[in-house]
Amino acid sequence: MATFLYKLGRFAFRRRRFVALVWVALLALAGVAASSASTATSNSFSIPGTEAQKAFDLLDERFPGTSAHGATARVVFKAPAGQKMTDPANKAEVQKVVAELKSGSKQVASVVDPYAAKAVSRDGSVAYTQVSYKVSGMELTDEDREALTGAGEKAEGSGLTVEIGGDALQAAPETGASEVIGVAIAAVVLLITFGSLVAAGLPLVTAIIGVGIGVSTITALANVLDLGSTTATLATMIGLAVGIDYALFIVSRYRAELAEGREREDAAGRAVGTAGSAVVFAGLTVVIALVGLAVVNIPMLSKMGFAAAGTVAIAVLIALTLIPALLGFAGRQVLGRKVRKDKAVDGDKPNMGTRWAGFVLRRPVVVLLLGVLGLGAVAVPAASLEMGLPDDGSQPTSTTQRKAYDLLSDGFGPGFNGPLLIVVDGGKAAADRTAKDIRKLDDVAAVMPATMNRAGDTAMITVIPKDRPSSTETEDLVHTIRDTSGDDVYVTGTTAMNIDFSQRMNDALVPYLALVVGLAFLLLMVVFRSVLVPLKAALGFLLSVVAALGAVVAVFQWGWLGSLFGVEQTGPIMSMMPIFMVGVVFGLAMDYEVFLVTRMREAFVHGEGPGQAIVTGFRHGARVVTAAAVIMIAVFSGFIGSSEQMVKMIGFGLAIAVFFDAFVVRMAIVPAVLALLGKRAWWLPRWLDRVLPSVDVEGEALQEKDLVADDAEGERELVRA
Repeated sequence: MATFLYKLGRFAFRRRRFVALVWVALLALAGVAASSASTATSNSFSIPGTEAQKAFDLLDERFPGTSAHGATARVVFKAPAGQKMTDPANKAEVQKVVAELKSGSKQVASVVDPYAAKAVSRDGSVAYTQVSYKVSGMELTDEDREALTGAGEKAEGSGLTVEIGGDALQAAPETGASEVIGVAIAAVVLLITFGSLVAAGLPLVTAIIGVGIGVSTITALANVLDLGSTTATLATMIGLAVGIDYALFIVSRYRAELAEGREREDAAGRAVGTAGSAVVFAGLTVVIALVGLAVVNIPMLSKMGFAAAGTVAIAVLIALTLIPALLGFAGRQVLGRKVRKDKAVDGDKPNMGTRWAGFVLRRPVVVLLLGVLGLGAVAVPAASLEMGLPDDGSQPTSTTQRKAYDLLSDGFGPGFNGPLLIVVDGGKAAADRTAKDIRKLDDVAAVMPATMNRAGDTAMITVIPKDRPSSTETEDLVHTIRDTSGDDVYVTGTTAMNIDFSQRMNDALVPYLALVVGLAFLLLMVVFRSVLVPLKAALGFLLSVVAALGAVVAVFQWGWLGSLFGVEQTGPIMSMMPIFMVGVVFGLAMDYEVFLVTRMREAFVHGEGPGQAIVTGFRHGARVVTAAAVIMIAVFSGFIGSSEQMVKMIGFGLAIAVFFDAFVVRMAIVPAVLALLGKRAWWLPRWLDRVLPSVDVEGEALQEKDLVADDAEGERELVRA
């Protein structure tokens, strides 16, 4: 592989104009396709095989036109002190709002009159109207949402308190600000790392080009493949991360090759042949982690994973071709001013990496124990992990969704915010019997009369639990109804769908871990020609992820340091968080593992002792890995400032996971373990060595090329003599 990539790097360097034009043309082509593509008409969320999904499908079939998947909103009214919502003046204002809601948007399917539906609290202080839409919340336009919020604002002028809850206010995730912050911090870190504006700019430019091509392609195919808006968000996040990382690795190795006195074209070829090999395998681990999301069998997650994996593949190709091409244009400007004047690069001078590696070699047991025990202590809260999906009750107290949630809880009870929808596949008698049985259950606050379809063969029953939607009591109630009601009764609704989603994620976690870690273990065995190094990499990754989950539980579930991170409401951890962290962090962690340890393996293969190989790996790789990790932490930390609890949680979880994995596992535990293992770290059974393909990540073929060239030069000298 090293020889092939070496030739590819030299080709890209020599044909730099052609290579650059190809990538610019691809970016332009993707941009044109994205701008001319029609807007996605669907953003559906489904969980095939679950009872909640079966109920939704049955509703679509038996209740045509009801928009079972459509968005809903609850406009909640509270009367001024001393008044009631049934007072004539207040009633007139509410009916004006109802009329305005019906005419405010073409997407409105129905608006319930609170007085006809008896949606007024017992004390008369609170009332609400429910608005149902034909499309999902992600498909509503800004005009639709403005019509919803505007109707309530007029009623507030008469003294009523009006708040709005429901998924109709759910807008597409805001992007842009956090990415800009991350890119700005990345630019500063790269400038400090390289000491050259040109060298710092190359990873940024190429990462942005890669993300531009990837996201434009996703946008162009969004309608055809039914890709949600979050797909592009994940692709942007991962694409920026790996795009900067991979380019950083290649540019750093190129500068190191120049330090050894190589010509620029040869240095570019060798940088791609050695660091490029690490990039290929690091990229493969990320792709495996993202494509592996298909194991969960949730179409939305699978599409997100495939799209992000495609963006990673683009980042790898750009690193292998566009980076050497741009290095050809950059000349010696890729080196810092001081280095250009001295006509030398850093070379083998001791740096912070070598000093730290020396310390670890002297105290491997102490470093290992401190690292493992420290992460183990942080991981303890993970044992209390409670998973669920956020609802309006987890919103900041300043939002209208949270205020509406609290008003409904006060007026009608906490379970009113999470009604269960019971679908009965049968006639009126079966529906009445089901409603009667459900009323007998302990955790049920109310059961609404059944609504039959036109054919009279299917019924809908709304059940109000006593407790809030995210409580364990409500979850137990869902399971109890399902276990006792027979095969012709289905429980669905947002609350039941969330419960099924959480269960699906729990069930998929172990198979997903086995698939991703297992395939990556085999891949790393091929890379490192070792059994213990991949095993150590996998165990270290699991330790860092569990520690990160412990930190997430401590902050978002227990509330520790919650005010520092803007956590206003504690609650269960988002159910997709563990798998999401495993997929994203595993890929990034293996980047650092491959780049750092490949340098050690390369030094060991070329004759250095195990301890000296560790020092060499840190001298060349520690600074780059540190810079890459700081950039990733900065990018992910930008999301902590979001007002959305879910986005805040993802940003915090990914940032802390990268910190633990890069600085504790890869920079401390890994060298400590390798120091203790010595030569045994690189042991591989002979039979396995014969079975595994040889990919020459260390560039042994290039080393042999040097030796042949040196011998030929020596023979020429003898002839001249």
